[in-house]
Amino acid sequence: MSALFSSLALRSVTLPNRIVVSPMCQYSAERGEATAWHMIHLGHLALSGAGLLCIEATAVEPDGRITPGDLGLWDDATEAALKPVLAAIRKHSHIRVAMQLAHAGRKASSAAPWDGGQLIPVADGGWLPHAPSAVPHKDGEEPPLALDAAGLNRIREAFAATARRAVRLGIDALEVHAAHGYLLHQFLSPLANQRTDEYGGSRENRMRFPLEIFDIVRAVFPADKPVGVRVSASDWVEGGWTLDDTLAFAAELKKRGCDWIDASSGGVSPLQKIPLEPGYQVPFARAIKHATGLPTIAVGLITEASHAEQIISEGAADLVAMARAMLYDPRWPWHAAAQLGASVEAPPQYWRSQPRDQKALFGEISFGQR
Repeated sequence: MSALFSSLALRSVTLPNRIVVSPMCQYSAERGEATAWHMIHLGHLALSGAGLLCIEATAVEPDGRITPGDLGLWDDATEAALKPVLAAIRKHSHIRVAMQLAHAGRKASSAAPWDGGQLIPVADGGWLPHAPSAVPHKDGEEPPLALDAAGLNRIREAFAATARRAVRLGIDALEVHAAHGYLLHQFLSPLANQRTDEYGGSRENRMRFPLEIFDIVRAVFPADKPVGVRVSASDWVEGGWTLDDTLAFAAELKKRGCDWIDASSGGVSPLQKIPLEPGYQVPFARAIKHATGLPTIAVGLITEASHAEQIISEGAADLVAMARAMLYDPRWPWHAAAQLGASVEAPPQYWRSQPRDQKALFGEISFGQR
């Protein structure tokens, strides 16, 4: 029995295997609205055989977009644009669908990666981002606006409103994005947070606003559906957020009913130095799981089925999330199942693709034809 292809229950949501399609920004929305690209992109990944498909970082307000092309869910138009995408997925796949709720903070108003990814000045059609403190992400950039009490309240209400819209869309799970140098991570990291009020200074204070946001989302989302959090477990910069800080944050999240920690790292500073190698972030997932008992998601250059199987079987994490590897091979779970002697769900239109030496890959299937 493959550990990677064993089931996992998160509240009322049961996943048939431990493979997650990571939330991957596509920078292809229009005014925050999903487009035909999202129908194609999410539609084909919904047929991948993974246990969970997570929709990309979805901005809770227009100013919270990383780029002008970011997906959003802040009004009736953005909600309506996602309905047909989700309806198509539901019609042709049983995959569980999660959504990552996000706000870019000081990393907002940026160009798409293929256009350089740099801050777009207001004069060139950008907007002035908001952040915990008026500290730019990079030297030479215009400082963001420091959030005042009214701004904090606006963002609280935006996360709550987006979570309610996700409920109406029938989303199965939510992930609060507190990683990769975006707003909630900015509050956590002393590199970005230089506030002197109750939201800055000590680690306890810096955790306060992200924990408030989690509480708001958890309260709005149905109690029988899971809510997790993505974290950057280390800033990879001296004087920044550390694994010990992450363990303290995860412990507080556990008290509040968090269902998983998605353990990534970096993103808050261009000075980061990350030792890239396959599975380089798995130790973060392992440490969080062992310290708190929370389910964790391992990410980071995991491309081989045997590696993913080892991560789950050894108890380093409960789920493995795939991003680039899944884009390169959208049938990665099929191929992993074939290697590990497991089976996956596949649409009947594709049943005949099953290799002759893998007759159990799609379970009990009849190939009879008139």
